[in-house]
Amino acid sequence: MPLISFRSPILLLIPALAAAGCDRQAAPDSQPQTSATATESSAQGEFNGTLDIASRGKDMPDFTVTDPSGKALKLRDLKGTPVLVNLWATWCGPCVLEMPMLDKLGVDNVGKLRVLTVSQDMGGNDKVAQFFGDKKFAKLEPWLDPDNNLGFFYETGMLPTTVLYDAKGKEVWRMIGAHDWSSARTAAMLAETVGK
Repeated sequence: MPLISFRSPILLLIPALAAAGCDRQAAPDSQPQTSATATESSAQGEFNGTLDIASRGKDMPDFTVTDPSGKALKLRDLKGTPVLVNLWATWCGPCVLEMPMLDKLGVDNVGKLRVLTVSQDMGGNDKVAQFFGDKKFAKLEPWLDPDNNLGFFYETGMLPTTVLYDAKGKEVWRMIGAHDWSSARTAAMLAETVGK
């Protein structure tokens, strides 16, 4: 009887999966630092997110996020306007690349869509506050979820993860991985929920 090798094709997939997205469960001291000065040409290869509608209709989670000063925001209190919840981290390169586009999306849809970026940095209040201070975003605010409650709730295992909720607080879709939020595809994906 032949011996079964422990070398499996699945083992070959592990490095590829690790490179595909940012690991939201890494310990704080193992979270790599990422420069926020990536060029547009390098960004093109980073926008490979997957649109997922499997959780369509689920209620927005009943979690509270905070900002670096301790101000709290209960997610379910956001009902009444569509909300785009983006999970990101300062150490996640694709996340950082998305941030200016998400800010512009918020500016372009004032009153029609709230773009809520929620950092998954563990103990990263100062890092997040500094990042926002440096970038001077027009619409984005530095919300924090240091215990990764949202990350575990969404169960994607990847950053960035972005979830669209309609005005009733029901999930419409989620984008797992980085996406070009300035694209025509984005406008089409938002059209039904946000309108013109």
